[in-house]
Amino acid sequence: MTAKRRLVVGITGATGAVYAVRLLQAVRGVPDVESHLVVSPAGVLNIKYELDLTRQDVHALADQVYSFRDVGATLSSGGFATTGMVVVPCSMRTLAAVAHGFSDNLITRAADVTLKERRRLIMMVRETPLNLAHLRNMTAVTEMGGIIFPPLPAFYHHPKTLDEMVDHTVARVLELLDIHVPGPHWEGID
Repeated sequence: MTAKRRLVVGITGATGAVYAVRLLQAVRGVPDVESHLVVSPAGVLNIKYELDLTRQDVHALADQVYSFRDVGATLSSGGFATTGMVVVPCSMRTLAAVAHGFSDNLITRAADVTLKERRRLIMMVRETPLNLAHLRNMTAVTEMGGIIFPPLPAFYHHPKTLDEMVDHTVARVLELLDIHVPGPHWEGID
C-alpha cells in the first residue's frame, strides 16, 4: 500500500472561510491525500459567522485535527513529511508572523517548518487594500519560497455561481501541490 500524501491546512481569521471548507471537501475526494487541519480561534469565529458552521463541522472534513496552541504537535517537526501546506484564508497577522519567523502557534510553526524543509507553502491572503507592510511581508515570504495566492476569481470559464468561482480557485491552488481535482482549466482561445 502506498503512503498517503499529507497536506497541512491552516485556517485563520481572514474572510473567505468558504475557500477552506471547499478545499477540505475537494481533498476528501482524492484517495491518496490525507488532510491535517489547524484552525485559529479567529478562524472558528469566521467559519461560524460566514458559513454558519461549527468547529466540529469543519473538523469532520479533515483526516487529522490539531490544537492551534499545540506547538509540539507532529506538524511542528520537519521529520513529519508533507506534500505542503495551505493557509486558507490567510490573515495579515499570520502572513506577518511567517514573514518574520514568529512561530507562536501551530499554524505559524507548521508554515515555518514547511519553508525550512523547502516544501510548498501557499498563503491565500485576504485583505484589501494592501498597505506597504502587507506587500513587504508578501515579498519576504515569496523570497523564502512561499507562494502568495490571493483568492481572486477568474472569469474566463464563465462562472455562473459563487460556488463555481470558489471551486475554480481551490482547484488552481491544489494544482500547485500536484493534487488534481475536477475543475475548469484554461484551454486557450480558439
